[in-house]
Amino acid sequence: MTFKKIPVRKKIEELRPYVSGKPIEEVQRELGLETIVKLASNENPYGCSSLAKEAMIAEMEQASFYPEGLAPSLAEKLARKLSIKQDQIILGNGSDEVIRLLTRTYIQPNDEVIMADVTFPRYETNVLIDGGTPVMIPLMNGVHDLQRMYDAITENTRMIFVCNPNNPTGTIVQKERLRAFIEKVPKHILLVVDEAYYEYVNDGDYLETLPLLNNHANLVILRTFSKIHGLAALRIGYGIMDAPIIQELIKVKEPFNTNRLAQAAAFASLDDDTFVEQCARRNEEGRNYLETELTRMGLSFFPSHANFLMIKLNQPGKDVFEKLLTSGVITRSGHLLGYADTIRVTIGTSLENEKFITCLQNAINEKTSV
Repeated sequence: MTFKKIPVRKKIEELRPYVSGKPIEEVQRELGLETIVKLASNENPYGCSSLAKEAMIAEMEQASFYPEGLAPSLAEKLARKLSIKQDQIILGNGSDEVIRLLTRTYIQPNDEVIMADVTFPRYETNVLIDGGTPVMIPLMNGVHDLQRMYDAITENTRMIFVCNPNNPTGTIVQKERLRAFIEKVPKHILLVVDEAYYEYVNDGDYLETLPLLNNHANLVILRTFSKIHGLAALRIGYGIMDAPIIQELIKVKEPFNTNRLAQAAAFASLDDDTFVEQCARRNEEGRNYLETELTRMGLSFFPSHANFLMIKLNQPGKDVFEKLLTSGVITRSGHLLGYADTIRVTIGTSLENEKFITCLQNAINEKTSV
C-alpha cells in the first residue's frame, strides 16, 4: 500500500535546515583522524569556569526534579549584576530561543522583519516559520547599513534585528550611528540588538545599550552564556527588555525551557569575573596573532570584535574548508555564511591558532602550485 505524502506548510517546504559547524566526533568517524582542532562554532576554547563545573556536579542531586520555569534565582542575580530590574529578564534555551519567542509572539503572516543579508541565519528562519517576510538589507563593507535599514521601514514592519558584533563578520556598528538608529526607529517596531559576543568587545566606539532600555520600550537586547562563559552545550541565554514584552513571551514559552544544570552553571559563572576577563584577554591576543599572520600571508579579513575572524580568500571558501578538514582543522566555509570566497575561523588557544595558520598556508600553497 502506498501513502500520500503528508502535506506540510508551504513556508516549511521552502526552509533549509540549519547547518552547524561539524562536530569533532563526526570528523573523526569520517576521516579516521585522532587529533582534531575545532574552530568552527565560536565556542570558548578554554572551557567554562571551575565554579560552573562544581555547581553542575552539585545540582545533579536534583536531577529528578523539574527546574523552576522562569529561573528566578538566576534572573535576580543577572539583574543585580547588570543593574536592571528582574522583570526585564527572560531566560531561554540559548538566546536563539528568545528569538523564536519574539517571532512566535509578534509576527503574523505578511508582517515584515528587517535584517542584514549576511547575519545570524536564525532571524530569517524564525520569521519565515511564523509566516513573516524577511527584508534583507546588504551589509556595507561587512557592517550593518543602518540608513538603508531605516529606509526599508514600511507600515508592515514589525521587527528589526541588528547583530552587534555581527555574526559572521565580527564587525560592530559605530556607537553614535546605533544610538541615532535606536532613537529614530518608530516605537511600535521591536528593535532587537543581538549581543552574543558582547563580552569580547574592547572598543570605545561600541554602544552600551543597557542604559537606553528605560527610555526605549521597544528595545530588546540578547545575550548568552554559550560564548565567553563556555556553556554552549547547556543551552542557556537571555533577553533583556521591557517587562510587558516579557509577560507576552512567557505565554508562548515552554514550561521548563532551561534545565537545572544550565541554571546552576550560569548562576555560578556570574561569580567568576576573573575567568571572563582572562578569556577576553587571551582571545584578543589570539586575534592579534591571527591578524598578523594573515596579513603576512597577503590575506585580508573583516575587522572582528568577537572570538572569530572571517577571512577573505582568492578561491572558494569551500575548497579551503575541505583542505583544512583533511588536516584535522574544522572551520566554517563561507558559502554557508553568505560570502562564498571566505572561511570563518574561531580564535582558539595559541597552539590551535598556530596549527590553523600552518594548515591554511599549506592549503593556499597547494592551490597556487597546481
